[in-house]
Amino acid sequence: MLKNHEIDALTEQQAEESRKKFGSNGLTPPEQSSFWKELWETFRGDALIRILTVALVITVVFAIIGVGDWLEAVGIAIAVILATTVSTYSEYSNNQLFQKLQDEYSKILCKVFRRHDGTVKIRDLKIDDIVTGDYVLLQAGDKVCADGIIVNGDIKVNQASLNGESEDAKKTAVEPGYRYDAEQIDFLDTHKVYRGSVVTSGEAVMRVECVGDKSQFGRLASELKEDDERESPLKVKLGKVADAISKFGYIGGTLIAIAFMINCIFFNPTLLPGADVYFSMPNLMQILRDLVSSVTLAVVIIVVAVPEGLPMMIALVSGLNMKKLLKDNILIRKIDGAETAGSLNILFSDKTGTITKGSLQVVDFISPEGKDYQSFPAIPDALREMLLINICGNTNAIALVSDGVLQVTGGNATERALHEFVGVDGTLTYENYKLECEDSLMFNSANKYSASVLRGKLDRAIIKGAPEKLLAYCTSYYGEDLQVHPMTDEVREQLERHMSALSEKAMRVLAFATSDNRIGEHLLQDMTFVGMVGIRDELRPEAVEAIRTAKRAGIQVVMVTGDKKETAAAIARDARLIESADDLALTSDDLAAMSDEELKSALPRLRVVARALPTDKSRLVRVSQEMNLVVGMTGDGVNDAPALKKADVGFAMGSGTEVSKEAAEITILDDNFNSVVKTVLYGRTIYNNIRKFIVFQLTINISAVLIALIGPFIGMGTPLSVTQMLWVNIVMDTLAALALGGEPALERYMDERPKRRDESIISKNMWSSLLTMGIYLTAASMVFLLHPFFRDLFRLDGEMIYNGHDIYFMTGFFCFYVLSAMLNGFNARTEKINIFDNITQNRTFLYVMGLIAVVQVLMTYIGGPILRTAPLTLSEWGVVALLSLIILPVGTLRKLIFPEKHTSNT
Repeated sequence: MLKNHEIDALTEQQAEESRKKFGSNGLTPPEQSSFWKELWETFRGDALIRILTVALVITVVFAIIGVGDWLEAVGIAIAVILATTVSTYSEYSNNQLFQKLQDEYSKILCKVFRRHDGTVKIRDLKIDDIVTGDYVLLQAGDKVCADGIIVNGDIKVNQASLNGESEDAKKTAVEPGYRYDAEQIDFLDTHKVYRGSVVTSGEAVMRVECVGDKSQFGRLASELKEDDERESPLKVKLGKVADAISKFGYIGGTLIAIAFMINCIFFNPTLLPGADVYFSMPNLMQILRDLVSSVTLAVVIIVVAVPEGLPMMIALVSGLNMKKLLKDNILIRKIDGAETAGSLNILFSDKTGTITKGSLQVVDFISPEGKDYQSFPAIPDALREMLLINICGNTNAIALVSDGVLQVTGGNATERALHEFVGVDGTLTYENYKLECEDSLMFNSANKYSASVLRGKLDRAIIKGAPEKLLAYCTSYYGEDLQVHPMTDEVREQLERHMSALSEKAMRVLAFATSDNRIGEHLLQDMTFVGMVGIRDELRPEAVEAIRTAKRAGIQVVMVTGDKKETAAAIARDARLIESADDLALTSDDLAAMSDEELKSALPRLRVVARALPTDKSRLVRVSQEMNLVVGMTGDGVNDAPALKKADVGFAMGSGTEVSKEAAEITILDDNFNSVVKTVLYGRTIYNNIRKFIVFQLTINISAVLIALIGPFIGMGTPLSVTQMLWVNIVMDTLAALALGGEPALERYMDERPKRRDESIISKNMWSSLLTMGIYLTAASMVFLLHPFFRDLFRLDGEMIYNGHDIYFMTGFFCFYVLSAMLNGFNARTEKINIFDNITQNRTFLYVMGLIAVVQVLMTYIGGPILRTAPLTLSEWGVVALLSLIILPVGTLRKLIFPEKHTSNT
């Protein structure tokens, strides 16, 4: 038990003075790539841009010698610069936003002693706020926040991240006269602890001696790299899609280059009757110019076809959803965590604080003679004193009493509940005993108990743990007057009935005993029973609905807990996890007796794992992944870290250890199961939004490639010029990602079945959409270009003629194509017949689509020869608008013929 006078804590003023003198504990962040550097990397690293730049240079050379078009060169240059600048800026800004939010919310919290108005209190401070001279409480699962020395208690730490040694090192309190030397790095020093080490067991107070970049971790920080992670299901699927689309683009670009040259050779009216004239010596420069134009056109087609917007879309959607998730107490630590959550098939969840409230309360004490006491003062004096010693002398929590107010910190929720049960008076009474701890054994899931050996008035070992385990080794018990009586079968059976009754009420039961033996293999022999407590942890009301939602989403939820099987099953029934006789509740021993094949057979019916060990969690993850399931795991302790790391997506609890948070992709700040389910909804939203973008983008890709391929064979050359196609790529790629990335999270997404890891991201319905709309847009463009009716709707007095068509007609076609593609975004954004479904929840979509329309109109005025446009009259704009709107009923008709089908999860 720590007392206030033992900690010479700093005041806020002293802390500020220390910060000025010795520096901050914040580490200098790694150098961030600037926007201009990323822009240069885009130019340098994108092979297509490099090819296009070479083509641009050749076009400029031809223009200089008088056989090329300066306007074409200027148009290509502007389009390339805009395309790379806009896409680079969008991805850069969203990555910066994501990183800023993550840095702000994912800082490690440390338990620091600070003095205020003469009173020492433990405060949770961010790691950067620690200063030299601070006293920090270190407990199992914590990461050491700075370099320092142990002044109270003892711990074991893992220093592998610093020295590569996996074996735990024991650290103990310094002796009087110990001098700290910051320059001498000695990991074997039993008093020094270093930032980045992980506390694996024990509890101690550290005095901070060295902070920030001056710490050993700070010196090594630049060399520490994070392990490569398993690719998320979404990234695997997107990679396959991108490869397939890229092949389509390369093949399409090659065919279009060939088609362009065929048009130049055989259909150029100035060179007829054919190839003999074209390949004559005087025409050499024309041949070279045509070759450059064909290569340029092919590269532009590839630029348009290749979905370079997909990576940006992921960064964009993740950035947009980061703030939304934070409002729901969900911190995304790794950017693909939410994506993967949307594909979960099975979720292994802790019980305490996640499915239940986690605000534990001791409501019953059962004496060895079977009497029930519902408050600490009601227990007879002698037995109450013994219970007090058992609670306060064998704990991982620290209780400080300031002005009569009890402040309990550290330990787990159970230990805090026990301290609150005995209250302030009990703590003060305990201090009067002046007991010293000679040895201790921390609780672990394998032993199912913890123990301390005390010296002083009570020269015995005190043990607390699972009642069924302790009671089996008790040969005697304490009466209310602390007289020792032999344990009879009648007393044992009576206590077991009380245990069962408490468990059936969904209460956690904890037993206490003492022993004459020291810690070792004989500790549990011949123990004396003290009593047991019933601890209530109420079910979260929202957890029941969240579990129902998870089931509706096709996610199997398995509750993993250290409680007795009866207690766990009772809570599972209340939470509607167990609803039929087929639902399984197993213990760790049951799992151990099953082979992997037997476990795989039972897994679909598994709902509860009781008395679980950390190794059980890792095994459950491995077996589930072998069944090709996407696995989620929640956890909060240092022992949970391996399972959190192995799972496809790990959910660490906000109140948990820093080790568990670092192992997980997502931190649930409010420890609430409902927030876990919300993460699944956001993950599915990201997945669906990316699907919408793919449909929208590929529709344009298909139509643009087909129009460019068919154009030369119908005497149209390139209906969409190089600069026009690059313009289409800008507005339909970057801006579309922004518009569709903000689509809202809809509850109906939870009615969809989980996506298999090997399932294609492009569904049959998506294929029907992009093929139908792509072919329609191509066919409508061909009809527009070829039918005299449409040509007659535009003026014929333009100064510029292209392939026999007036500039106003070609401008009308360009605007028709862009506006039709833009309006198809309304079809792509929802599978519903109503294209305005939930449109008010994504006003950005309306703003972006409006922006595209306005800019398109402006381009007809300022584009000129570079963009091959001219201003249209009001009536011509009316024609373009009416023809463009036809794509909306076409999309509706397709939805009626090919409705979206979802597999029911109920």
